[in-house]
Amino acid sequence: MIANRKLGRVEQAMETLNRCAKTWNVITISRIKGPLSEEVVRQALDLIQHRHPRLNSRIVGSLNSLRFQTEGTAKISLRVVNKLDNWQWQEVVHEELNEEIDSSKNLLRAVLVHILSEDHVSYLITTVHHGVSDALSCVRLHSEILEYCHKIVSGEVMNPVASLDALPPIEELLPKWTKSFSGRISGVFLFLRLGFQKIWNRPETLGFEKYAPLAKRTCGMVHRQLDPELTQQLVNRCRQENTTVQSALCAALLFTVARKIAKGKRKDVRVSCLSYFDLRKRLEPAITDEHMGVLASSILGFHTIHTNTSFWELARDVKQHLEAVTKHNDIFKMILMSKDFIKFFLAVPNEVSATVSVSNIGKVNIPNVYGAFELEEISYLGSNSLYAGVFATNASTFQGKMLLNFVFSLPSISQDTMETLVNNVVSCIIEVCDFNVVFTPIHK
Repeated sequence: MIANRKLGRVEQAMETLNRCAKTWNVITISRIKGPLSEEVVRQALDLIQHRHPRLNSRIVGSLNSLRFQTEGTAKISLRVVNKLDNWQWQEVVHEELNEEIDSSKNLLRAVLVHILSEDHVSYLITTVHHGVSDALSCVRLHSEILEYCHKIVSGEVMNPVASLDALPPIEELLPKWTKSFSGRISGVFLFLRLGFQKIWNRPETLGFEKYAPLAKRTCGMVHRQLDPELTQQLVNRCRQENTTVQSALCAALLFTVARKIAKGKRKDVRVSCLSYFDLRKRLEPAITDEHMGVLASSILGFHTIHTNTSFWELARDVKQHLEAVTKHNDIFKMILMSKDFIKFFLAVPNEVSATVSVSNIGKVNIPNVYGAFELEEISYLGSNSLYAGVFATNASTFQGKMLLNFVFSLPSISQDTMETLVNNVVSCIIEVCDFNVVFTPIHK
């Protein structure tokens, strides 16, 4: 299927990051139990490349004239790696985080990691260009790959896989008012308003332990899991406190950073939080989960943590802000201005964009059994070396267990510092889920 067209503004922004910020991709990791072979995965990748128009595309042209082009697209590459121990999949993810995609060839690559110390355990790791995918797209894609793997090993004769219709740029799917002159002006006003709020609130951040120019930055990762019991405790406590898991995760990261900034002193700490939203059901027409694309937006919120602010008070404050911005359509305005925001941070790489960033896709609603294959875990993360000094996490919940992938730009935050911060976040979550423990504010 030929699906050539110009890139939309968001897609252009993502390709600009891909070319100028080393990596800006979505990496998805599945732990799979079952006899998964290179041959079977190879066939499944060929099928999904045929099914999804953007995976059968490449990006050509200069930054001011970018186009998707089907002709000349290379097959999705598949690398096979053998690792002895279970934790070593993280080594492969670290490599993928720091390996850019050659978008002139294709927009996805895959790695199959066999764990030699366990019987029939593998990790499937995909790296997808952020201009054609978001986290929900990639999680759904892994489910589709495993379904094809099941059909292949079962000997099911598959007719040629039908290609999905190619989506237009997300800007064309936004509400009609965004396409008017006043809609474009409202986007500019949002850009100016956030700039003013940042100057007025002066949010504190982790800053730079060590500054490096963009070309010398790399992306690091710390992985953690909350067992099903703790995950359920968090969900239950959020309901009782009239807030959401997203807001609680934001509060946990914000409190952790605020405690580090306060260093035990009694002081108020001003912070900012970047949260992400799925737009699929808000578009016109609504987009189903089977389609891939950049179908998400984000918004920045500003908060002050006082010396007596409780954890759940902050979580409710975050929730109220997120509800307010969705009612005022700021998430659509962010899409309109995304290219301008990225140009700004590329031009000023020493600017810290936010105190914390939280992307949470919530409960992953895909099957866990695909014939001979069992999906035991699935998580994701966005590679990032541009946004230095930001404490960021990517969360998903599957089979009752929450998986958290924290990403950061090295050397602005060191690996040791990040490990400590992540451990403190987990401790914070445990603390606030225990009804018998009184949460200690930031002057701990």
